[in-house]
Amino acid sequence: MRTSDLSATMRPNKNDGLSGGLAKMRSLSASLCIVALVLGLCCGLDRARAQAYPNRTITVVVPFAPGGSTSIVGRVIADKMSQLLGQSIVIDHRPGAGGTVGTKAVAKSDPDGYTLLLGYTGTLAIGPSLYKNPGYDPRRDFAPIGMIGNAPASLVVHPSFPAKTVTELIAYAKAHPGKVNFGSAGAGTVSHITGEYFARTAGITLVHIPYKGTGPALSDLLGGHIPMAFAPIPSTHANVSAGLLRALAVTGTTRTSLLPDVPTMPEAGLPGFEAALYYGLVAPAGTPRPVIDKLNRELRAALASEEVKKHLALDGTEITPGTPEDYAAFIDKDERKWSELVKASGVEQE
Repeated sequence: MRTSDLSATMRPNKNDGLSGGLAKMRSLSASLCIVALVLGLCCGLDRARAQAYPNRTITVVVPFAPGGSTSIVGRVIADKMSQLLGQSIVIDHRPGAGGTVGTKAVAKSDPDGYTLLLGYTGTLAIGPSLYKNPGYDPRRDFAPIGMIGNAPASLVVHPSFPAKTVTELIAYAKAHPGKVNFGSAGAGTVSHITGEYFARTAGITLVHIPYKGTGPALSDLLGGHIPMAFAPIPSTHANVSAGLLRALAVTGTTRTSLLPDVPTMPEAGLPGFEAALYYGLVAPAGTPRPVIDKLNRELRAALASEEVKKHLALDGTEITPGTPEDYAAFIDKDERKWSELVKASGVEQE
């Protein structure tokens, strides 16, 4: 081989670098095209699923026993959305551990839009802090569909109790520290934590008396065995109207049509106090966004109907519709609020 040929062979070819760069660019371009194609196919599949959805029965899990407010709200919404979607929706009651059993089951369900959960303050805001291992994370494990509404509770006392206003109750409790009892539906329930929240806000000491449900607590209250309780308005307003109980305040931000003459807590002297129960619909995390959007549209249409408004008003529920993002932000805010109250109460369940 001539020296000149050897030198030529060893010299770098400028075109080799250019060719290599072009090859890499072509490879990258091809990869990007493949990614775009895959994403496009996924989006197309999601749109196709949403257009075909629903083509079979949808299940809404209510994580409590039949008969309560959650059951009523779930049934009213399911019946109307079934009409709007043209597909049957069944209610599946899965009670246990303060609602965390049914909530956990939905978190582990297939994210296909056919298993939904009636979200509730007790399970999405209180349960994660109250139970050592609830088995789900309210932010990570669910895709919010939309809020339904809120239902405030009532602060009711026996007619023999000397306080006729919230201000008078606070003054009486301060004058008799540790002598005023309040009943609840059980340790760690919303009515219990609300009572602790009230005492903390008012700067008083109350003694908690837990019962096995709202019914037994109200029975003892009606009998004069305990002086006060926080209880759902549908459970108390008939007795208040009959003069068997005295309502001092409601725990929402606005007055309720069931007890229109009863002030809110801020009106009664506790600014910023709110302890309403919020309901909404959620799906397992990973449910396709087009399916979530479709469910949100039909949920809002259901809430706008006169029949749903009427039924929920009878249950003391104020309708508060919104977007999935609205509900996600609210769940985050509500969980932070109630977790602080649970920790302050010192209550913990296995």
